[in-house]
Amino acid sequence: MRLSRAEYKEIVRCIEQLRPTRQCMKMLKERFPNHSQSTLLSIFSLEYQKRTKRTISRHHAPDVIESHYQRYLSEAKARPTAPVLLELANEVDLSPALMARIILDRFLQDLEGGVSSKTVVNSMLKEPSLIPNQTLANNIYQCTINDCCYGPLVDCIKHAIGQEHEVLLRDKLQERNLSFLDENQLRVMGYDKTPDIILEVPIAVEGHIVHWIESKASFGDDHSHRTYLTDQFWSYWNRFGPGLVIYWYGFIGELDCQRDRGILLKDCFPTDIVTLCHGTHQD
Repeated sequence: MRLSRAEYKEIVRCIEQLRPTRQCMKMLKERFPNHSQSTLLSIFSLEYQKRTKRTISRHHAPDVIESHYQRYLSEAKARPTAPVLLELANEVDLSPALMARIILDRFLQDLEGGVSSKTVVNSMLKEPSLIPNQTLANNIYQCTINDCCYGPLVDCIKHAIGQEHEVLLRDKLQERNLSFLDENQLRVMGYDKTPDIILEVPIAVEGHIVHWIESKASFGDDHSHRTYLTDQFWSYWNRFGPGLVIYWYGFIGELDCQRDRGILLKDCFPTDIVTLCHGTHQD
């Protein structure tokens, strides 16, 4: 879905008032019924991550951590079956999954008498039943399943979605009998930094030559696209020539301004492909 910058800004203004909960995502979908759930979630996630980066340091101050922890202990004692950690995270405008990490880390310091291992913390966040306190385990679980931007569940879902779209891209190329090398094959050949696909025979899309394709299972906003241009796309262009980026969940239309320089943006697999070696049109 290609959005104008004005449409994108309207969504962002609405997002500024929301928390990273599934209930808020439902509200966002009701407010913008013409946009897909995936596009809205991707925009929300990107905006919430920006907000978190601006504010996370204050939640890691020792006195603030202690205040959050004592609040949790007090509330959990008074209401042992209530999702008090989730409520606390929403009250202080912190991602529930990040709040869960802070409180679990503080709990383990008391339990182990020192700084806890990051590996142990990560394993307990992924599997709360490992936490030797049932009330805390329940609260950690509630935070994890109710956070749509951070946490082990979200990480797993994002990874799976990314893989799914890379497979979709390969399937589309194979359907059109286009010869290509994927990222894994390129690594075996010794390339370290590569796009998802290198076309063995270049194609033309909307009159632009394409040598490589990068799949992004996300929305392309200003910040992420600028970062990708610097860290990935221009280096691909330098090494392999002009290419195509597919933002499967859409992008700000005004960002598609590098076509003449060799980087084309699309929100789906192109249908008007011309293979340059034979000059045949692929339907």
